[in-house]
Amino acid sequence: MTALLLVEDPAPHVRRLTLNRPEQLNAMTSELCEELHAQLRSIATDRSCRAVILTGAGRGFCAGLDLHGYGAAPGNDGNDEPRDRLGNQQHMSMLILALRALPQPVIAAVNGPAAGFGLALSLGCDIRYASPEAVFRAAFINIGVSNCDMGTSWLLPRLIGASRSHELMLTGRRVDAEEALRIGLVADVVNDGRLLERAVESAEQISSLAPWGVRLTKRGIWTALEIPSEQAAIEYEDRQQIMSTFGQAVPEAIGAFLEKRPAEFAD
Repeated sequence: MTALLLVEDPAPHVRRLTLNRPEQLNAMTSELCEELHAQLRSIATDRSCRAVILTGAGRGFCAGLDLHGYGAAPGNDGNDEPRDRLGNQQHMSMLILALRALPQPVIAAVNGPAAGFGLALSLGCDIRYASPEAVFRAAFINIGVSNCDMGTSWLLPRLIGASRSHELMLTGRRVDAEEALRIGLVADVVNDGRLLERAVESAEQISSLAPWGVRLTKRGIWTALEIPSEQAAIEYEDRQQIMSTFGQAVPEAIGAFLEKRPAEFAD
């Protein structure tokens, strides 16, 4: 059988996960979702991995939920429909939280349609790059349900602002790559088939930095989005910064700078 999720190491310390249902534009099923959960659990404890790239095979990133049928989440047995439906829902939504909880930064290389659950996957990543063919869409409302799903109502306003998010989520319209760049949804639009190359370049740049400092930075950025005051945020930063000064990373980084050489950090 063809693997639903391709796992590769395109560069030292970099892991690439490729959704591999190209004929279905990588629409999500329970089997593919479970593969992603398993890989994220594995990566979280792998200190040799310092950055992750998430992308899709073929011409799509992820077209959302497979409308032909998602399947059954682990533990669903068909004996209790409300419980099983909630089980499926949480199986998907917990994946967005798993991306955020992952110690390593995650880069979404959005190579085509990212709709519904696919949009949520990209929002759950830390950095987003897009090809000119990328299309983003909050699509849940187009199949008769709420667009407040899979973390979209929390993530999207924090990335592009409440006003734009209201418009996109209430209309369910498409956003092309250039508009996504203009409104800050993506960090860059990469032409000439260089999307994966650009994602690897960014992942390598992250991987060259002190792993502990990178992990604290990712956690700190996400945490700051939920801290209600500047004073509380600074107090959190102060304690986090002191934690980062222990170990060999700081003297190695300073020594490398003074000696004009690349720093070498242990995993």
